[in-house]
Amino acid sequence: KELRLRDILALDAGEQRALAALWEEGKAEVVRAGKNPLDSERCVLQASPPWGVRPAAKKQVALLEFLYEHGAVSRRKVQEAFGASIAPALASLVGKGLVAICQEEAALHPLAGEEEAIATPPVELPAFFTLTPRQNDVFAPLLQALQSQKAATHLLFGVTGSGKTAIYLELARHALALGRSVLLLAPEVALALKLWAEVQEALPEAPRFLFHGYQGPLLKETTFWELARRTSPCIVVGTRSALLLPLENVGLILLDEEHDASFKQDEGFTYQAKEVAWYKAGTEKALLVLGSATPDVKSFHAAVEGRIPLHRLEERVGGGDMPEVRLVALPKGRLDDGLLAAESTAALQAVVARGEQAVILLNRRGYAPLMYCLGCNTVAKCPHCDIALAYHKGRERLLCHYCGYAVPYPSPCSVCKGMHFLPMGEGTEKIEEHLATSLPAGTGILRLDRDSTRRVGSMEAILRSFARKEASVLVGTQMLSKGHHFPDVTLAIVADADLGLNLPDYRAAERTFQLLLQSAGRAGRGEKKGTVLIQTRDPDHYCWQHVREADYEGFYAHEIALRQRRHYPPFVRLALIRISYPADVNAQDQVTSLGAFIRTRGRELGLTVLGPAPAPLPFLQGRRRFHCLVKAADWQPLRALFAAAYEASRKGHLRVTLDLDPVNML
Repeated sequence: KELRLRDILALDAGEQRALAALWEEGKAEVVRAGKNPLDSERCVLQASPPWGVRPAAKKQVALLEFLYEHGAVSRRKVQEAFGASIAPALASLVGKGLVAICQEEAALHPLAGEEEAIATPPVELPAFFTLTPRQNDVFAPLLQALQSQKAATHLLFGVTGSGKTAIYLELARHALALGRSVLLLAPEVALALKLWAEVQEALPEAPRFLFHGYQGPLLKETTFWELARRTSPCIVVGTRSALLLPLENVGLILLDEEHDASFKQDEGFTYQAKEVAWYKAGTEKALLVLGSATPDVKSFHAAVEGRIPLHRLEERVGGGDMPEVRLVALPKGRLDDGLLAAESTAALQAVVARGEQAVILLNRRGYAPLMYCLGCNTVAKCPHCDIALAYHKGRERLLCHYCGYAVPYPSPCSVCKGMHFLPMGEGTEKIEEHLATSLPAGTGILRLDRDSTRRVGSMEAILRSFARKEASVLVGTQMLSKGHHFPDVTLAIVADADLGLNLPDYRAAERTFQLLLQSAGRAGRGEKKGTVLIQTRDPDHYCWQHVREADYEGFYAHEIALRQRRHYPPFVRLALIRISYPADVNAQDQVTSLGAFIRTRGRELGLTVLGPAPAPLPFLQGRRRFHCLVKAADWQPLRALFAAAYEASRKGHLRVTLDLDPVNML
């Protein structure tokens, strides 16, 4: 008897337990679904907005927007979203060259054509590079830990450009020689692709797999099945979800940029990749290496306390100096052009004139974060989130970055029905447009953000183009702030360094420091000295002095003292109990009652409970939201408190969830 996953979900609890028993007894197996064209053919967007489609062609516009939001999807998903009547619109878009329908075959897998490599034992791989004496000093104890084949966690703390990746690759080469597999993980797809290219170049004969969220479902399924049946070692490069692949005999797990919040999945199936990696290293008796130029404060504290070994790389490979970092004080009000200060513009123009390259960081995508109605003096907001709608000029849309709600622009104001709006603030799209007019004609400008990289292959194309010097300026969000190596970049500009600094989050200063120090590390990685300009309206903030001196340990000393005084991690265990209810019901009394219960039960368990209070984003995706912040000496009482709160809330309208060690406090 065959059952689809949806059939299993429909079974009652007893039938599901019986099926689980059959699985444990080896009397049930997973069978791959047949390749129906609706599943194996993907609809792939071929052009970025704006698209040459008449506004009246509503089905075509809707389909283009769907593919833009969801990436390459199967024809079945398109049909499920729009119904069979979408076929003519799809055919029309294919005819216009805006959408392509292609096969997602196993031949697209990185190991296609290398079937022999799957079955053969690992070969002795040649060394691609020679480690420096300092890199060798760090590599030796890591190799010893790898060869011991015992569970261990080590922190590799190296300044930007110090050659951490070379150590990762050399460790990977030795792990394969020992007959053990390697997991090499990055927090973002752009960094995973960079690591993938370096693995291909440094270890060309190594069996290798790439796995990340931008890949299509059939390609990811193919990778899953190939690894499930694999018996010889290989390298898997990917993002956090690669940890969940059925990879056997793992000897080495490497987490690059270990401080990054993207290693935590906080929607749907929630998990912290660092915790999963630590557990996997323990069960596999593997070496876990956490690498960063700006380690997580908790990781560095564990190293300072002697709980994990610490290895330092304090110099750039080749002896290059760290870039000069200068603060550019912005006026408290709005700049004349709202974008770059005169000093930043002059420095950028000089770099372009010399034939060098520059990167500009603004961690806010779109054209403008606010659209102000001149008719009624209100800001356009999302009806489901009470959040300002951001203007995306290329898409001609006002978008909510939290729930995806979108309306065409121009559209009448929802309050006064007027049509006169003023874009306020700046996003990466606006900076790109501004530079096209303020720099000499013909200057190449590229943009790297979530919007510009939605199409399949677009991210790789942008990075390759900039690496080949086909553009002088790369504008982007935090996607470009870390990991990338562009030797001809001599200037990095942080357009609005204050973004995120004053968020209601105890990690706000740490995240800002990490982002800026990583961004500074993009400049001066070649033979020419680099310069970093940080635009800020708060030049006296303690964070900037440590950024200017590239002084992670000075920042750590300041930050760890604050956390100890205010009782925040790593000195306590922290949990966030999130409470919400639908906006169309009145459940405030239930929140008040549950809050009293949580505080009482928390005192009984010896916990510190703050709240419930309205969340920093109090209305999101149609729900009223409240937070309870709970501090404890250990994790178990936090779980016990949540279990009691969950049971107490089951009969009402409340949704209660637990976030242990939260990385998102909004």
